[in-house]
Amino acid sequence: MAKSLLFIPDISGFTKFVQTTEVEHSQHVIAELLEVLIAANTQELELAEVEGDALFFYKEDEVLSQERLLAQIETMFTAFHSHLKLLEKNRICPCNACATAPELKLKLVAHCGELQYLSVQGKRKPFGQAVIEAHRLLKNSVDSDTYALVSKELASTIELPIYYYSKVFRFREGQDTYDGQEVAYIYSLIDQEKLKLTPFSEGKKVHFETAPNLTNEVSLPISAPALLEYITNYRLRHLWVKGADKFEYNENEVTRMGSEHICVVNGKHLDFVTVTKEVSKNQLVYGEMTTSPPPIDAFYQFFILTPASEQECHLKVQTYWTAKSPFKRILLALFLKRIFKKNVNASVRDLVALVTQEAAS
Repeated sequence: MAKSLLFIPDISGFTKFVQTTEVEHSQHVIAELLEVLIAANTQELELAEVEGDALFFYKEDEVLSQERLLAQIETMFTAFHSHLKLLEKNRICPCNACATAPELKLKLVAHCGELQYLSVQGKRKPFGQAVIEAHRLLKNSVDSDTYALVSKELASTIELPIYYYSKVFRFREGQDTYDGQEVAYIYSLIDQEKLKLTPFSEGKKVHFETAPNLTNEVSLPISAPALLEYITNYRLRHLWVKGADKFEYNENEVTRMGSEHICVVNGKHLDFVTVTKEVSKNQLVYGEMTTSPPPIDAFYQFFILTPASEQECHLKVQTYWTAKSPFKRILLALFLKRIFKKNVNASVRDLVALVTQEAAS
């Protein structure tokens, strides 16, 4: 029987991350990272299972060549660390989950052996001694949380030298004892600085030379971070932004600069993107802009939160719009400003009512 490849990327620090941070946001972060790793599967590996913080891939009756295996490992580490950098640079949420996400690590184990299969609810899954061995190799004595580990059996099969080195890899020997039996492997620590990270679009920071077209201010019986969650969690939008048919957004993403959502009003799609602006050091800010609603050229709204105490904060809502042509400016002056003012006032009023009710209960 031909040997098969077993390939397990595992996110290090996941347990501590979930236990010590906000659960919902940490789940979103881990889900995003797992999706990133799945998308980085360039060698047509089969995904057998998502194992919490890890992915179990395999390639039936085939073992990747030395070059293809190392390329796949490097691709996954590059995708993982590129996404962590995006999360760090575009973060707007102050919670511990989002703040500490860039500290997560990736370790990866590769092994080979003969596989057996069983069928569970119509899905074929590999099992057997090789699967057990691959998972045991995750429990090793490597003094790092960022490494690629290749079993001695796989290294021998693909003729990967024990002390192979390149710009990214520098392998060395290791071994551990499992159930009284010594298992040898080679491993390489992965230095993020040696990876060629994928560029990404940093969030847009907006500057205005004029005062806001509209300003609303109110104090609320809630902490600034908690209020920010009400504002940035699109799942809650329908509770305080009335008149919309629905909101469309990525349910598995923590809102950050560059996040997009769609507000559907009377069948029309208004496309929003998250932006930011400069505020004082102690303030939190969430902003969004759209070019969708005619006749304006751009519409911006910023929610600026200033802590007053652990359970109180001050909210300032600033609304800006731009219209280049004289005709558009006339329409704004005669009709649309009153409509915008009415809608913004209503949203702020409903947000205050929602938060006050939640605080009372």
